[in-house]
Amino acid sequence: MSETTPNLSLPLVMPAQAQKHVTVNEALLRLDALTQACVESRTLTVQPGAPGEGDVWIVPAGASGDDWAAMAAGTLAIWRDGFWTAIVPADGWRVHVRDEARSVAFDAGRNAWIAAAANTVLTAGEGGAATEAVLIEDILTGLSGASVASSVVIPARSIVFAVSVTTRSAITGAASFDCGISGEASKFGGSLGVSPGASNIGVIGPTAFYADTPVELTANGGDFTGGSVAIAIHAWRPVAPAV
Repeated sequence: MSETTPNLSLPLVMPAQAQKHVTVNEALLRLDALTQACVESRTLTVQPGAPGEGDVWIVPAGASGDDWAAMAAGTLAIWRDGFWTAIVPADGWRVHVRDEARSVAFDAGRNAWIAAAANTVLTAGEGGAATEAVLIEDILTGLSGASVASSVVIPARSIVFAVSVTTRSAITGAASFDCGISGEASKFGGSLGVSPGASNIGVIGPTAFYADTPVELTANGGDFTGGSVAIAIHAWRPVAPAV
């Protein structure tokens, strides 16, 4: 018999186990953190010094601190009873990120928390075929270097007609930036504004993408040293008939 549940790894009470309340309380505390989960941030790289009881963070790559430095990127770090508890997420888990005011899902294939696509069926056939409108959002924070790629991608076999961007917090280091894809830096807009609130709707002629393709921001006039940008991919996606 397994000692934990298969999905949330909640500890199970074993036959003739002493101190059963310890196991039950551990399971309840995990449920309290993981059900209707809300995390404080997924970009804080320095382990917080005074977290609140029950607060949860997504540990980013390169995190520092006596406990966080030993945790893999993407881990859920829960503060309770004066200690950090690390929970490794499973594919498809969803949490709300408080400082971004958005929900993200864990993609085990990419080992990353990403914004989920909002798909709306525009029309559907009796055989299972459909045409979907697709909206995929992402927030690129802590911009650094000559270029930054999105964690979300333009889906393979989709037809894109725009990628829109809004500067959320002031971009430093660069005088402006371009929005595009690898090899076409300004496909969705060039010389875009670095001040908070600057936005652009990069409309293009409907273009088919045959492979998953990240959106890239490229710095102009110097490398990125900070700032954040929200992006949105606007597309259509055909769905083949069912077997």
